[in-house]
Amino acid sequence: MEGERLSQHPKFNIEDTNIALLGSDLERRVREHAGDKEVAWETAGKAPGLDVWRVEHFRIAKWPRERHGTFYDGDSYLVLHTYKNHNETDALAYDLHFWLGKDTSQDEAGTAAYKTVELDDYLNGQPVQYREVQGFESSRFLSYFPHFITLHGGISTGFHHVSAPPPAEVKKLYKIQISQPPYNHLVVREVPAEASSIVQGAVYVLDEGTKALQFNTKESVGKERFKAAEFVRLLVNERQSQPQVIVYDEGASGAGIFLSEFESDAVLPAPVKPRQAESTKASLYRLSDASGRLVFESMGGFTGLGSLSSGDVYLIDNTADICQPAIYVWIGKSASLNERRLVMQYAQQYLYKAGAGAAVSIVKIAEGMENNRFLINLGGSA
Repeated sequence: MEGERLSQHPKFNIEDTNIALLGSDLERRVREHAGDKEVAWETAGKAPGLDVWRVEHFRIAKWPRERHGTFYDGDSYLVLHTYKNHNETDALAYDLHFWLGKDTSQDEAGTAAYKTVELDDYLNGQPVQYREVQGFESSRFLSYFPHFITLHGGISTGFHHVSAPPPAEVKKLYKIQISQPPYNHLVVREVPAEASSIVQGAVYVLDEGTKALQFNTKESVGKERFKAAEFVRLLVNERQSQPQVIVYDEGASGAGIFLSEFESDAVLPAPVKPRQAESTKASLYRLSDASGRLVFESMGGFTGLGSLSSGDVYLIDNTADICQPAIYVWIGKSASLNERRLVMQYAQQYLYKAGAGAAVSIVKIAEGMENNRFLINLGGSA
């Protein structure tokens, strides 16, 4: 089934720059399936809370609330966070994310991007938009979910609940992490059940159905070990047949039993993280068609909102920020339709050429909708 899916729906290259939607065959197919009016938007953003939709064959389908926080790597999703910007008013603000699984198809990724634009239009351009890529989710996105779990599978391949035991002779391996402070939420990622997945500094849970094995590497921290135990309890408590739970610590007696499940006797060293740029100064680029043709040009360093003009759109490269690397796309109130439509493609192309690719979020903000996070991350510029 997986092979049929990939042959019919090519896998999306997560760093692909060519999500050309407007006027494309994809746009026409999305409209054919959903019509010009998306009924899902009729209740979207009406009250504070979280809405999640999954892309299903050019349509979007409401993701059940009990599955919020569970995502499949073969799918694409939309997530709308609606909140009150100020306690003293009833005015609502929005964070709108589209999440791309590493094995999502071109059609699914394109439909998610198109539907994000559509919902943004429905909410009068008010949402702050985020492109999220599996494995590189923003802390803002992860903060919505006390338990964030990514699993193998998707709409076209079938999927399982973590509470359901795997089939006989199938092992499922989960890597346990915690999200960045102050949230410290549980982050679980299903990884290939093989020796190369087990690296230093992480905690793992091997689900064999009748047994759940937790393995703490030497360099893992207490919070990760605690969260791994929390995930194991989630597995055990939701199953009628209670699996046996065994915890192994690297270097202690019995640890070799866990590693032998992967025909290995050692944990791999942690991968070397790429060196971060020392400078935190953001760079500014402008996309403008005022000359009669689209021109993308450098404007030097970003010095604050005063360096932006309402008549154009801008790209602010803040990838040198070690804590919150991102590309910000700022849309001026009087920017042309062509500039608005194409700036996200320019942003993705910029990332691709810079070699940053999937590891950096793209955040799209309309003039007048700048939130505190945007201003703080760019040095408090106002």
